[in-house]
Amino acid sequence: MTRKRTLTYLLFGIIALGAAGVLASRSFSAGETTVSALAGETHFHGLAVDPRDPDRLYLATHHGLFLVGPAGTAQPISETRDDFMGFTPHPADPNVLYASGHPPGGGNLGFIVSRDGGKSWSKLADGVGGPVDFHQMDVSKHDPKVIYGVYGGLQRSADGGRSWTMIGPAPEGLIDLAAGRLRDRLYAATRQGLLRSSDGGRRWEPAHMSRRPVTMVYATNDGRIYAYVVGIGLIHAEEPGLDWKVRGGGIGGSYVLHLAVAPTDKRRLYAVAFNPTDRSQSLLVSTDGGESWSALGGE
Repeated sequence: MTRKRTLTYLLFGIIALGAAGVLASRSFSAGETTVSALAGETHFHGLAVDPRDPDRLYLATHHGLFLVGPAGTAQPISETRDDFMGFTPHPADPNVLYASGHPPGGGNLGFIVSRDGGKSWSKLADGVGGPVDFHQMDVSKHDPKVIYGVYGGLQRSADGGRSWTMIGPAPEGLIDLAAGRLRDRLYAATRQGLLRSSDGGRRWEPAHMSRRPVTMVYATNDGRIYAYVVGIGLIHAEEPGLDWKVRGGGIGGSYVLHLAVAPTDKRRLYAVAFNPTDRSQSLLVSTDGGESWSALGGE
């Protein structure tokens, strides 16, 4: 087996383990802590910048939602310790957050919403075949009432998550999903490369010439698309042309699993990185658009 294939199998085997919560099996302290301590206690499933303060982050974990400060402190803000396997903010309303996953006692949460910045949550819908457990989900930047989630196939809501319809099968080997600024535009990070759809997920085509595994894809409100390609690094382009450029060649031996960009400063990026060698995760920040990275809080 070649080294490239070995790394690919290792990467996605560990992603699957993380999705099942294996890295969150240690004892968990629910009080204020640091990101580095939190990384050893739970698994990071999602990331978003607080649009009211670009130095503050929402960090969705296996044990609830945390607010992370610039010094690397992490404060729990959700009233429950639900496992937020899927997490995405509303692109226009800073108080509204969406999630899906599992309650502490088991089962599925369905599609849930917070209207107070992540403190309290309520179910909006079970979804098709639910209660759903969306691991991949995002809100359209063209129309925030349109939301996509993956459970038993690609599902779509046109009324802000209250009702759902099944669009069809999700792309094979799907890892991550992003909804762009253009109408019905979706992007899929898969084991076989980066894909795009211009009809809301009914048909897919390559979005990048590389057929290497892609560990994440992220779309900003103003039409910038980011993806992390194994062996290449972080790439980005702007809709609609998608003239891809590489932003740095990588983060050591780690892969980017989640990304967030400050809405007021496109050069400030945050990333959840995962190292498959020692199975460690970290929260990083870049102030030069992804060319260089450092641990949040200097830890």
